[in-house]
Amino acid sequence: MEQGSVKEEPRVSATDAEEYQPPIWKSYLYQLQQEAPRPKRIICPGEVENRPKYYGREFHGIISREQADELLGGVEGAYILRESQRQPGCYTLALRFGNQTLNYRLFYDGKHFVGEKRFESIHDLVTDGLITLYIETKASEYISKMTTNPIYEHIGYATLLREKVSRRLSRSKNESRKASVTSEEHTAVEKISSLVRRAALTHNDNHFNYEKTHNFKVHTFRGPHWCEYCANFMWGLIAQGVRCSDCGLNVHKQCSKHVPNDCQPDLKRIKKVYCCDLTTLVKAHNAQRPMVVDICIREIEARGLKSEGLYRVSGFTEHIEDVKMAFDRDGEKADISANIYPDINIITGALKLYFRDLPIPVITYDTYSKFIEAAKISNADERLEAVHEVLMLLPPAHYETLRYLMIHLKKVTLNEKDNLMNAENLGIVFGPTLMRPPEDSTLTTLHDMRYQKLIVQILIENEDVLF
Repeated sequence: MEQGSVKEEPRVSATDAEEYQPPIWKSYLYQLQQEAPRPKRIICPGEVENRPKYYGREFHGIISREQADELLGGVEGAYILRESQRQPGCYTLALRFGNQTLNYRLFYDGKHFVGEKRFESIHDLVTDGLITLYIETKASEYISKMTTNPIYEHIGYATLLREKVSRRLSRSKNESRKASVTSEEHTAVEKISSLVRRAALTHNDNHFNYEKTHNFKVHTFRGPHWCEYCANFMWGLIAQGVRCSDCGLNVHKQCSKHVPNDCQPDLKRIKKVYCCDLTTLVKAHNAQRPMVVDICIREIEARGLKSEGLYRVSGFTEHIEDVKMAFDRDGEKADISANIYPDINIITGALKLYFRDLPIPVITYDTYSKFIEAAKISNADERLEAVHEVLMLLPPAHYETLRYLMIHLKKVTLNEKDNLMNAENLGIVFGPTLMRPPEDSTLTTLHDMRYQKLIVQILIENEDVLF
């Protein structure tokens, strides 16, 4: 069968308009959805006693499978609802498809469902079911091969735009993790599809190449949508595929397993700074580290290094929450100067709160146990080597943030004569702030506290060797 195509055109900036070529989406599955049988409700002629209030006149009461089959009359797409003879109070959808009657156990919890998908009406459930049955019957082999030749990496229009944007934004690359590179704003593309956007940013020399997995969630698309991985139509009425909540990439659920870890978060989708995944935040802002860390440390080093009990003394909780809200609201434009917050402990408190609020700690759950085991090694040289090996397992954005923080905390210890804060004291403060056990266990946390402290102490004292 020849598979036709339809065109769908994301908007690009005027400078790219002349050379822009829209993608070719594969329409075979769309055509099949249009051909799928339509639902035909078989109405019960009389009133049915004890009919559930959430079912309509398609409910026929307690009848057998044979009676249901007879009522459907061999009409493709015809359906009725019945109560089970063997299990009163249990309900069944009887649906005619493929010259046979299919029976599905039917459930209701505010919405109707027979599987994972939940529907507002029985009509929608049957419509979606018929589409799925028809497409999976007609194109099972085609669907199984959808991911074998994806458009994701080599689609022509993405490559074209990627090259143009890269030339426009070309700058020297980040040579190593320790390199200090400042980012610049770029507005080359005003409004384009997530696929074009990803392709452009991935090859932008100014973009920090931190790997990030996509944050896919089941999504209901309004109107026809095509998968941005395999270019095939996403069929069904609801929950046709998944969308990355960070970058907006739309793909089939089965295709999502093949998408590389190359999410380029869109700032429009990042609702807040605190409580946001660390890698997601830095990629969205095209930065090496979270702006909260940079801005707070800059402010602390400018006016607080000699403050007694720095990081140990707490600021007013209400004022710390104000700083948090300022970052969430204003981002890098948040004003945390001495004019607004004269007490430096408010700024240190806001920085510690940022680390505590991270959904994945700076020292990640995956590396937590390895750090704890390293801390238990008695030989100092072997322990240092073990810590260094585990550091290399951290995601790049986490590594860079930890490196920058340790350089700062080393500066704090150099002012110990005034602030009375040495590496051990800072380890007590930052141990449970930077690392938490994967399981939410008070017993584990208490048992590991001395090792958490020791890890941070080692990182501070040896930051010039470890990073």
